[in-house]
Amino acid sequence: MATIFERLKRVVMERLGVDEDQVAPTVSFIQDLNADSIELVELVMAIEDEFSNSSRKIEIPDEALEKLATIQDVVSYLRGLGVSDD
Repeated sequence: MATIFERLKRVVMERLGVDEDQVAPTVSFIQDLNADSIELVELVMAIEDEFSNSSRKIEIPDEALEKLATIQDVVSYLRGLGVSDD
């Protein structure tokens, strides 16, 4: 059973090409992982795909993205949308 954080960590590692030890709850996508705007858009699409299922489609609007600076911000946001640990 994977937690939201574990699933998100895997997506971040795949999309941004970072090592596992670089991904922690307090890590900033831009400051710590050096993600640019294109990488952030691709990451958001991958997160939406990872956490959507047949009964729930996850969408992260641009306005929300501006407030999602860290890994923990995304975990909290997903929990707010009703996503839970598997």
